[in-house]
Amino acid sequence: MTTRFGVTRPTVEDIRAGGFSTPWDAPMIPRFPFRFRNVEILTLYWRTTPGACAFLLPPPMEAMGDVACVHVYRMHDPAWLGPYGEANVMFGAGLGAREGAYSPWLVLSSDVGVAHGREIHGQPKKLGEVTIEARGDLVVGTVARNGIEVITGTMPWKQEPCDPAALKPWFDFATNLNLKAIDHIDGSPAIRQVTSRRLVDVVVHEAWRGPCTVELRANAQLPVFRLPVVEPLAGFHWRADFTLAAGEVIHDYLAAGT
Repeated sequence: MTTRFGVTRPTVEDIRAGGFSTPWDAPMIPRFPFRFRNVEILTLYWRTTPGACAFLLPPPMEAMGDVACVHVYRMHDPAWLGPYGEANVMFGAGLGAREGAYSPWLVLSSDVGVAHGREIHGQPKKLGEVTIEARGDLVVGTVARNGIEVITGTMPWKQEPCDPAALKPWFDFATNLNLKAIDHIDGSPAIRQVTSRRLVDVVVHEAWRGPCTVELRANAQLPVFRLPVVEPLAGFHWRADFTLAAGEVIHDYLAAGT
C-alpha cells in the first residue's frame, strides 16, 4: 500500500494478493481470522426425507442420513460486521473421506456478512430478517424474507442443561461444505468448487436441550420447504464464542472436469 493525502492506495501487488477487497478505500470483506463473541444460537433438528437431501446436494457430494437442522444466530459482538442475525439451514454431507454439513440456504441481516459469505466461502447467502427471543417460557427463532416468515422454531426456555458435546448428535455442523460458483464477466465459468470451512477456537459458555418444533413456509426466493419436516427431533439453545478462519478448496470442478 502507498499513502498520499492521508489515504492509503493499493499497489498492483496488493491487488494480486489474497485478502484484497473492494472498494479499496473502505473494504467490504474482512481478512481472516476474525472473532465472534457472545453468540446466541438456537439449533433445531428435524427428520426430513432422504430424497429431499439428495435433490439439493450438488454431486459429487453425497448426503449422509435424513436429518436437517437450522441454526438461528444472534451475533451480539462479531469483529468487523457489527451485531446482526443469521440463519443457516444444513444437513449432513460428505465428499470422499471429508464429512460435515452442506448449506442449501443462509439468511442474514448484514450486507457485509452476505457479501463475505458469497464471495469468499461460496455460501448461498441472502438478506433477510432473523430473530431469537424469549416469549414467556419459550425460545422462539424466526427467519423471514420478502415479508414472509419462512421458518418458525421453538423450544422450552432453559429446562435441561446439556454438555456441549451433545450439540452435534447427527452430523458435525462445525465443518461447513459449500458450492462456490462464480462466473467471469463474459459469462464463462471462473470458479466451480466445493469449499470447506470450520469454526475454530470454539468456547461454549452454556447449552440447553429440549423438545422443539419447526414450521416451514413456502417462498420461491427462499424455498426451505424443500426440506419438509417429517418429525421434529431436538432443540438446543446455547451461547458461544468462535473464530472464523480461512477454509480450503476440496474439489475443483474445472480442474477435475467433473
